Amino acid sequence: MTDGRPALRIDRRELSGAFGDIGTDLPLLIGMILAAGLPAAGVFVTFGLLQWLTAWRYGIPMAVQPLKAVAVLVIAHRPPVETIWGAGVAIGLTMLVLTVSGTLDRIARLVPKAVVRGLQLGLGVQLAWIALREYVPAEGAAGLALAAVAGAIVVLLRHSRRVPPAMLVLGVGIVWAFVFRLDARDLAGHVAITLPAPGRLTMDALVTGALLLALPQLPLSLGNSVLATRQVAHDLFPERPVRIRELGFSYAAMNLLAPIAGGVPVCHGSGGLAGHHAFGARTAGSLVVYGAFYLLLGLGFAAGTDQLLTLIPLPALGVLLAAEGFVLARFARDLVPSPPALLLAVGVALCAVLVPYGYVVGMVAGTAVAHAARGSRLASS
Repeated sequence: MTDGRPALRIDRRELSGAFGDIGTDLPLLIGMILAAGLPAAGVFVTFGLLQWLTAWRYGIPMAVQPLKAVAVLVIAHRPPVETIWGAGVAIGLTMLVLTVSGTLDRIARLVPKAVVRGLQLGLGVQLAWIALREYVPAEGAAGLALAAVAGAIVVLLRHSRRVPPAMLVLGVGIVWAFVFRLDARDLAGHVAITLPAPGRLTMDALVTGALLLALPQLPLSLGNSVLATRQVAHDLFPERPVRIRELGFSYAAMNLLAPIAGGVPVCHGSGGLAGHHAFGARTAGSLVVYGAFYLLLGLGFAAGTDQLLTLIPLPALGVLLAAEGFVLARFARDLVPSPPALLLAVGVALCAVLVPYGYVVGMVAGTAVAHAARGSRLASS
């Protein structure tokens, strides 16, 4: 171990942990590619390379994820490709300014732990709800049976060091796909070597991307990608301190680099780190494997993007996504000894889930309540 970093390993547990976040990432990436006409090779290859760069930089499974608010807006509104790349650059520049100016550190000092736990709880509930509402029932009765089998695998093998549950869930899902939906000859017809092309950017795309996509994303990025991710890293890898400035700089760098090769805006996420860890990852070896998976998709299967979700059925992805959500929500357990802190976290989580722009509303309101309560205690003492 060097500077608190676990020595990189690639074993059964790292292989399983590598796919702990695929239930979030793959559907969002494919959804954006199909909705906006993004170049699949560029999206997948860039995403894979960023996993490798993060593995090298952090030494722990500090996963890279597509920006969720951006992904939802892209899928809903289908903006031009250049606007998506402009949003990535705008987000990267904004995070760079916040980091260099020290504003990011000041925000981190101001927001109490109970509020961060509430943001994690809210995101965990959202991920589990999406999985149960949209993914698990997506294939009817046969899909529900697949989800039941996948769920049993995750529960029974969650502590297994010999049989990686995530890999087994994906394997069962692929077998199910060939039994119920796929013909191997159809899939073979989409195998082709595809090289990524560089992205294009104009000032109009930068401004439009900033207003349409970057602005709604930034509150979620501050709450989940930075504050909650730092907290999860501290919870799971206390021997590897992760600083706020470190996250800010890598967040900015990834989004300034991604458009160069045609990639989509990305972040670090507390859910991704928790998902990799929940399924066994303890080093950056899981990111090496996960990055290689996307490089393979980008270079060899980009022509068949619309077939990938058929190959890995949504019910199987949904089980992995629900497990990730459960792990995130579970972090709030450490607030149980302090009922006021737990109540505050639950309130922040409800804001995050139920209110428009709920993450920023929850973070600002929760922080204000926490400091007001602290001030009233001081005034009455």
